Amino acid sequence: MAYEEAEITVSEETINGNDIDAIIEPLWWNVNIYDGEKEYKDDLKKFTDPQKYILAIEWYLAEVNNGGHDQFFSNSTGIVWEDALAGFKTIGIEDYYTILLEAANRLGGKPNPDREKRQDQLVKCNADFEDLDNKIYQSESNIEEKLLSYIRENSKEFLFKGIVHKPK
Repeated sequence: MAYEEAEITVSEETINGNDIDAIIEPLWWNVNIYDGEKEYKDDLKKFTDPQKYILAIEWYLAEVNNGGHDQFFSNSTGIVWEDALAGFKTIGIEDYYTILLEAANRLGGKPNPDREKRQDQLVKCNADFEDLDNKIYQSESNIEEKLLSYIRENSKEFLFKGIVHKPK
């Protein structure tokens, strides 16, 4: 795949909008979840903890809402589980924190950051996540509202102006 450099700005105006993806766009293009824990953590060093939390939560929500916790943990996105958990705790979204913590516990308490090893855990533990998936699907916690509120309360942590590498 070919990439091109693109300048991205996340301004106060962006933050005051309702588009979380636009706010964390620099992370979408700069944080690699596919090539292992070292690459993932190294890429995150360029960003703040609040940015890291929102990215991880957005990955978690996207995967669980698309195919449940099985999909989240079996895909590369499962690497973000600890950051999503820390984000839920930090932001104060206790119901999602509890759900993700229980899902992790069903995989022995610490899902492996390595995708293949995590997939082995899924097989070995034979975890059933249906009840947790349903809790997410039926949640009335207005999570997007809570995330936007957190972002706005910490707006300086989300400001960005720089170059990213986007697919052409």
